[in-house]
Amino acid sequence: RRPLFIAHQTWITNPDGSVGWQHRLKRFVLRHATSFAISGAIAESLPLPSIRVGNPYDDKIFNATAANRTRELIFVGRLVSDKGAGLLLDVLKLLERKPRLTIVGDGPERAALEKEVADSQLQSQVEFAGSRHGTSLAELLRQHEILVVPSLWKEPFGIVALEGIACGCVVIGSAGGGLAEAIGPCGVTFPNGNAQALGDAIARLLDDPAERDRLRQNAPSHLARFAPRQVAARYLETMTKVLR
Repeated sequence: RRPLFIAHQTWITNPDGSVGWQHRLKRFVLRHATSFAISGAIAESLPLPSIRVGNPYDDKIFNATAANRTRELIFVGRLVSDKGAGLLLDVLKLLERKPRLTIVGDGPERAALEKEVADSQLQSQVEFAGSRHGTSLAELLRQHEILVVPSLWKEPFGIVALEGIACGCVVIGSAGGGLAEAIGPCGVTFPNGNAQALGDAIARLLDDPAERDRLRQNAPSHLARFAPRQVAARYLETMTKVLR
């Protein structure tokens, strides 16, 4: 008879969108729970109403202090096909301007991506920085102008976007799922998997420092919603009401 709270971090489906008995059981249990959804996209996918509370980012580590932006593009994520690093490399080949790209992360696709860089003679533009976390990642983000999050699948949310914004990056990300909500007014989105639209967005922001500055000005008010204390207070407020 104790109250049940469920925080939904992702879709109640298999990765391909199919539904098994486990997912049907989870949906049944929701009738007896108070649900939290980390984004509007997740909330819309649930069979019952939920309370939207975005995930927090570490505001003590990720901030724009001591920024020295000498590089253009950065990708941060696991090197698997769904995260879209391959799509970003394809776009890089087509850009008239030759921006430098730092790829942060590791995974099963790394060897194939490194081979593609070598085969395409992009070594002077692309650097593989390996896995970075905490202060090391924050320092690297502060050296870049634009964080690119080109996920092919629909991300439930996107803490990496919040971390980039907090470090002063403008974000270009996929529009599907909850990633657009994490980016908010601090960047631009493009249709998932659309190389032409991604290339146009990169070229436009690289050529328009005033627009980058305008997007950065939106960061404080946007990030305030995802500060740890704010997120914790939202959870606590709801739980307190239920328990009364």
